[in-house]
Amino acid sequence: MLLNHLPYTHYTHSVSYPPMDLNLLFFGTEQCTANHAWGPGVRDSYILHYIHQGSGVLRVQEREYHLTAGQGFLIFPDVIMNYEADADDPWVYTWIGFKGINAKSLMQRAHLTLDHPVYDSQGRSWFEHFYDQLLAAYNEPGEDVYAQGMLYQLIYELIACAPASTTPLRVAPSRERYLQQAIEYIENSYSQKISVLDIAASVGLDRTYLSGLFKAELGVSLQQFMIEYRMKRALELLHHSQLSISDISRSVGYTDPFLFSKMFKKVIGHSPKQTRERL
Repeated sequence: MLLNHLPYTHYTHSVSYPPMDLNLLFFGTEQCTANHAWGPGVRDSYILHYIHQGSGVLRVQEREYHLTAGQGFLIFPDVIMNYEADADDPWVYTWIGFKGINAKSLMQRAHLTLDHPVYDSQGRSWFEHFYDQLLAAYNEPGEDVYAQGMLYQLIYELIACAPASTTPLRVAPSRERYLQQAIEYIENSYSQKISVLDIAASVGLDRTYLSGLFKAELGVSLQQFMIEYRMKRALELLHHSQLSISDISRSVGYTDPFLFSKMFKKVIGHSPKQTRERL
């Protein structure tokens, strides 16, 4: 177990665009002191913990789970939880925070629910090393892509070590399905002059209702999501192409380069020209 920089490290990966299917938010590791505790409290994302050494207890919904090395637990968003290191053998754990449209259904496939928020790694060695691999990813080209791949690998490992006595759940609630369809429409049509009404029509929903789904699930309105997605694509073009700012503006669905520059600065924090000069 390498676990660089123990006793405590916390690496945060911030995203400047709205979450899609699944997004890595942060990760870290800690060698806890005796009785070190967090909570009771709530988080705003999923946080998966894996215990490398020692033991501790997780408390949620008036239940206690006593856990030790090789096991782990999932913190759910907006749910009151508390966890505490053992007094005699405090745990060493790593964690990874994530959110996204598919996060809930993927956790269900791994049999991680509020009724069963713990798991056993079944001796799969991959869990011991994922923190170090994530940390190493941030020294490589394409670090964000590599790290996202690691997150999916982690979830695959969770599904693989889920109890074999039942079939993994493959849940696709209507709300998630509508969100996925709307996002796919934006991904395929953002370079065109599309409106919120067009997006809502593509999935057969009222625009107010669909925007409410985006706000409830992703924390941003449909209009803001579309703007931020376009700015994300524009940022990629600034980094990886020699297109002029006017050409980039048209490429992400803006016919007015001045309006584009205004929205880009509002979302990214710098104008397109300033961003390119920083490269």
